[in-house]
Amino acid sequence: MAGERTKLVVVQRAETGSRETRRLRKQGLVPGVLYGNGDPVAISVAERELRRALTGGGGLHAILDVEIDGAGKTHPSILKDYQVDKIRGGVTHVDLQEVRLDETIHAAVTVQLVGGDDAPGVREGGVLQQQLRELSVEALPLEVPSAIELDVSALAIGDNLRVSDVTVPDGVKLLDEPETVVASVTAPTRAIELEVEAAEGEEAAEAAEGEAPAAEPAEAEAPAAESSEEG
Repeated sequence: MAGERTKLVVVQRAETGSRETRRLRKQGLVPGVLYGNGDPVAISVAERELRRALTGGGGLHAILDVEIDGAGKTHPSILKDYQVDKIRGGVTHVDLQEVRLDETIHAAVTVQLVGGDDAPGVREGGVLQQQLRELSVEALPLEVPSAIELDVSALAIGDNLRVSDVTVPDGVKLLDEPETVVASVTAPTRAIELEVEAAEGEEAAEAAEGEAPAAEPAEAEAPAAESSEEG
C-alpha cells in the first residue's frame, strides 16, 4: 500500500572490494550503497532485516527510514536497485536512494490483472495475455502504489486494454504512452492456425481458377499430294 514506511538499520563500512563483500555475505550481510545529496555511503545490512523491510505492505516501493550505525537520524530512502544470486536466490547487493518526501519521483509499478477467469473471451477458450507487466509512474514517495490492479473481467476475444484504460490513485501520474496495450484476449492458437490454413486454401483455389488452360498447339495440315500424268 502507498505510504508504507519501515525502519532499516544499516552499518557504514570502511572497506570495499570483492574480498570484503564475500566476507560480508558469509556473515549473512548484504553489501550496498546509500545514495543521497552528498557522497555515496558504502553500507551493509543484515539480509534478514532487508527481506523483512521489502516484503511488507509497501513491497519494493516501501519508504525505508535508514538509520546508519544506530545514530538515531533517519534518511528516508527507496530501493533503487538490487542484485540477486542466480543460483541461491538471495540478494547479493542493494542500492538505496535517499529521497525528499515532498518531491515527486519516478518508479516502475507492477501491474496485476484481476478478473481473468470471468472474462467472456477466456470462458470461450481465448488466451489472456499481459503485454506490459510494469507501468512507469510519477508520484510523491509516500504515494507510489505497491501495485496497480487492472480489471480484465469484461474482455472478449479480440479486446484489449491500453494504458489509457488504467485507473490510478489521485496524485499518481502514468508516464507510459496512452495507446500502449497492457492486456488482451486472443483467439486460441489452434483456431488461429485453422483460420490461416483456410485462408491459404482459399487463395490457392482462387489462383487455380484464375489460370486459363493452355491452348493445345494446332496440328499442321499435311500438304496436298500433287498428281501428275505420264504421257
